[in-house]
Amino acid sequence: MLFPKTVNEGEGLMEASAGLKLRNRLKEDEILIAPGAHDVLTARIIELTGFDAVYMTGYGTSASVIGRPDVGLLTQTEMVQRALNIVEAVKVPVIADGDDGFGNAINVQRTVKLYEKVGVACLQIEDQVSPKKCGHMLGREIISSQEMVGKIHAAVDARNNQDFMIMARTDARTQYGIDYAIERAKAYEEAGADIIFIESPESLEEMKKITSSFSVPVLANMIEHGRTPLVDARSLEKMGYDLVIFCVSSTFVAAKSIWELMKTLKNEGTTAGCIKDMIPFDHFNQLIGLPEIRVQERQYSTGRSL
Repeated sequence: MLFPKTVNEGEGLMEASAGLKLRNRLKEDEILIAPGAHDVLTARIIELTGFDAVYMTGYGTSASVIGRPDVGLLTQTEMVQRALNIVEAVKVPVIADGDDGFGNAINVQRTVKLYEKVGVACLQIEDQVSPKKCGHMLGREIISSQEMVGKIHAAVDARNNQDFMIMARTDARTQYGIDYAIERAKAYEEAGADIIFIESPESLEEMKKITSSFSVPVLANMIEHGRTPLVDARSLEKMGYDLVIFCVSSTFVAAKSIWELMKTLKNEGTTAGCIKDMIPFDHFNQLIGLPEIRVQERQYSTGRSL
């Protein structure tokens, strides 16, 4: 069998507490790898290949939903809809990018309620000025530490289930240095953030300084061609990181593969030369759950419930 296990449609929302599942996984000694998913198909592949969590990337979601860069163009409800679609398709916890919370502290509270309602395990919010930018772009501006602390308090107060996790991200490093970024993140930890994410450290020494500064789990963001050194998961674990996301790796690979396919089709008028790079039709049907659908069709055709 090409895929080691199957995912039944809708089971993501049937978990008693995705947040508790994520919290328990983060207590383990082994670093949690959460590959980025820009769409539901990618999320299914992530789970089927054995990963314990999915990261819903804002960068990739913006690219896949509206074909535009990650500069704050996607709305709150568009992001929530994509989160819902992913949660419904997988059983592992989904960590979802929530940009800057889509407004002030009161907007953050609604964002928390919406993400929690659709079954997300953890919401990430950042301290950028709106409209925000991708964390590895230059020109990012940050709100005051006091305002961000207020957002975190609002997020903590808004959740219905205390196991729903709040991740606080600071983008202070690029313009203000690592020490100031850590200072801000400590305030976010004190305000109740469950996970700390200091975006775009620029050396291994800075990364080690981050992991030694907090009591709550700390996240590393590995983005190819970005500002942070690209480090393997085992080395990150030794540094003290609890969680790592490879947020846009699959998006970059998908874009290049489709680009090459379309160039071939344009130049040659056929895709015959690309077949070796394609997943077979029957394997693809297996990936997207057709065997489970066929079982349900047969069962319902007899007039019996499942």
